[in-house]
This record gives sequence, structure tokens and C-alpha cells, in this order.
Amino acid sequence: MLHRLSFRAMGSEMLAILDQDSEAVPPILNAIPAWFENWEQTFSRFRPTSELSRLNRTFDQPMKVSEAFWDVFQTALWADELSGGLVTPTILESMIEAGYDRPFDRLSRDQFDVITSPSETDHPLSMVVSDSDSKTINLPMGVGLDFGGVAKGWAAHQAVERLQQHGPCLVNAGGDIAVSGPRMDGSPWPVGVSNPFNVGANLSVLQVKRGGIATSGKDRRNWNRNGVFHHHIINPLTGLPAETDLLRVTMVAPTAMQAEAAAKTAFILGREKGLEWIESQPEFAGLMVLETGDVLQSRRMEKYL
Repeated sequence: MLHRLSFRAMGSEMLAILDQDSEAVPPILNAIPAWFENWEQTFSRFRPTSELSRLNRTFDQPMKVSEAFWDVFQTALWADELSGGLVTPTILESMIEAGYDRPFDRLSRDQFDVITSPSETDHPLSMVVSDSDSKTINLPMGVGLDFGGVAKGWAAHQAVERLQQHGPCLVNAGGDIAVSGPRMDGSPWPVGVSNPFNVGANLSVLQVKRGGIATSGKDRRNWNRNGVFHHHIINPLTGLPAETDLLRVTMVAPTAMQAEAAAKTAFILGREKGLEWIESQPEFAGLMVLETGDVLQSRRMEKYL
């Protein structure tokens, strides 16, 4: 029997599903919102007392971080390497200058100051000094971190790691989805890919037994600034919201963290380079929705349809 719990955390809608023989609601489900609250207090750049906010106020001196923070930081380093620097946490100043300076549900979509030039304070991640023995991170002056989707993918993965001890499960953290393994009857989990041009309808339904699914795009977290369209996915090469012919990208990968980083990378690269990049990654499968409404998919996506 499928037991479900919906709640809100990290500025997004969350869903946890646990497959069990028993009809009784397992107590572990009720513990999940507290897990996400703890993680949000660690990784949110919008909470002044969070561990991330404290680090972003600490320059030119090492700050010891928690095990969870260190784990997400290492995930961010991996994403930066995978993407060739396109998915990096050192985009905080560009995010703020683009207008994303508060939780998205508190953003006014129409009232912003005049846009400034691209941020000159974003730096390569190599300028951030870290030490694995002491678990310390040292930010140079003017550099701030934003973990964004990396933290959500990590949180979905961590929740599934805990929840799977009680049965097959799926956790959806605002679109970053982790799947523990096949359902109790051995079947895959059906995961709908919504149609951005037809609310309430799906483009397709993926059949996933294990791994991660994530979607990145500009059709949801966006706003107008002085009549100019902006979205939350920054291209660090320009310091501005990525200019791309894609509306969104959905990826399937071994983990939710990998899927999130891969979806964002392909989105920034655009249709041609993005699809070529996906095909070069043997463990990834992708589905692209173009601004025109056309849909492209990588060769390996066929196994999930």
C-alpha cells in the first residue's frame, strides 16, 4: 500500500511516498518534515542564522562546517567539475543582481530596480579554499555561495536513504526526485513529466525503478524586470540568466544530485550542445522541451518510456 505525505519546505512542495504491506501509516513519514526543516536551516541563503548565511558573512578565514554542509559542498564541487563550471555555487551575487534576493514566493514579479551590469564578484570555485581534515571552508572577500538545487537534490537523496529502511520509497523535493528501488510488486515508479504548454497534462510518464529524476527550466521560477524576462538559472560565463532555446530539461541519472546538475548543465548549453553533452554521459538520459514546443530526447531515455 502506498502511504503519502505532502508538505512544504525549501520554498517548494515536497512529497514522500512509502510502499508497505501494512495499511497503518508508518510513523517515519511524520518525521520527514523535521528532516527538511533541519536541512533548510543549514543550507538556506534566505535565513540569516543558517550555516550557509554565516559562512557567506565570513571572509578570509576558515570556518568549520557540519558534516551535512561538507557533504553538500562536495556535491557542489562535483557538479562544477561535471558541468565545466556551468553549475557552480559561486553565483550568489549574480542571483541577487538578477532580482532573486528573497524566497521566490515573496518576489514581486513586476517591481524591480533597474538591472545593473553583470556581477563582477562571482569567481571560479577554485578560489574557495577548503580542508577535508578539519572540514573548514575559507571564502575570499566578495565571494558567496548558493547551493540552490544542489541542496534539494541532496535532501531528496538523504531522505530516501533513511526512508528505504522501511520499504520502497520515492521522495520529490520540489522536482528533484529520488527513488530507492522497485515497488513491492517489482514494478517501476511512474513519474509524470508535466507539459508546460498544457497545465494538468503530461508530456510523458517515465518508468523508473531506481535513481534520480530532475527538471530544470525557465517556465516556473521567472519574473519581469523593467519589461525584461528573467529566470533563476544563471550562466556563470555571463553572470546573467542563461540565454537558451530550451524551455526545460528533464534528466534521469543514478542519483537525484546527478540528475539536478545534469539538467541544469544541459539547459544552459542549449538544444544542440546540450543534447550532445547528454549523449556523451553514459549514465544520463534526457528529455528537452524547446521554446517552440518541440520535444527532443536522448537515445537512453527510451528505456524509461
